[in-house]
Amino acid sequence: MSGSRISIPTLLKVGKGTLQNLGIYLKTGGFEHVVLYFGNGLINMFGNSIIDAVKNEGIDILEYKELDTVRIEDIINLAFEIDSKAQAIIGIGGGKVIDTAKYAAYLRKLPFISIPTSASSDGFSSASASLLVNERRTSVPAKMAYGIIVDTDILKSAPEKFIYSGIGDMVSKITALYDWQFEAQHGYSELNDFAVMIAKKAVNSFVRTPFETIHDDLFLKELVDSLAMSGIANEIAGGSTPTSGSEHLISHALDKMLPNPQLHGVQVGISTYIMSTVQNHRFVRVNTIFEKTGFWDYAATLNLNRADYEKAIEMAPSIKPHRHTYLHEDEYRKKAVDVLYNDEVLKKVFA
Repeated sequence: MSGSRISIPTLLKVGKGTLQNLGIYLKTGGFEHVVLYFGNGLINMFGNSIIDAVKNEGIDILEYKELDTVRIEDIINLAFEIDSKAQAIIGIGGGKVIDTAKYAAYLRKLPFISIPTSASSDGFSSASASLLVNERRTSVPAKMAYGIIVDTDILKSAPEKFIYSGIGDMVSKITALYDWQFEAQHGYSELNDFAVMIAKKAVNSFVRTPFETIHDDLFLKELVDSLAMSGIANEIAGGSTPTSGSEHLISHALDKMLPNPQLHGVQVGISTYIMSTVQNHRFVRVNTIFEKTGFWDYAATLNLNRADYEKAIEMAPSIKPHRHTYLHEDEYRKKAVDVLYNDEVLKKVFA
């Protein structure tokens, strides 16, 4: 008998004040020599206390610096300048530094520890990185995190828009899974039942979480846990199909079209509502979570343009021509445009 082997994080710590225990976690994992990469401005904000927490456990920090690049050439140079004694690469910050650290770890075959400072997408838990290759954003293979450490106090200190982005990205699994089933029914893909189960459990657990505000510790922990599970679903499936469907294609098209696109998860969330209505699948649930969390209220402040979304809907199939989501069929693109212009909920969101 033969079976498949997948990588999953060995370490997951989500809660209040977890970063002050980083040195303890590293020591428990047997790490003695590490490299720390921070996002812009984070060393002054809280980086020095993290450095102290690591050093206090007798762990050697070979290098620490702030990074602000996702150019693949820069990261290749960075990776091969890392001291040969390094046993782990730790990325602390937003999407840029997480992607840079995980790709450097991939190149050097080192464990990667992911410490996101916002819950804006599932990128912190995925085995891919969005980098600039020949000046174009490209998804490349990267390192699945050995560990994920999230301090909910730091998530609370980030601007609310990042939480809304995470909410949008998490809820998108509803439409992404339906697209994957649609592809499988039409012979373009094959479902992995275990990956489907993990992704479903992740999104259902999140949308059923009771909360008073989006800053509740339980809500933030559930958001992060569910985003982490999404990354594992992708690892099981060997690709992003469990968590990225037609709603992501619209967002990727907007990224290509617009000089200043909105946050990934915000665009994805809006597109999720459009596509859940097109699919006639759980759009009431999507609308409810967006209303209760304030996602729609935030989106309504962004002066969004329907024409941009219409163009993105038309462009969506060309983003991933090898896939076959609902938007790869003409009748559903027409229906999506109709929803965009005539849905009562969206009339309150778009300028």
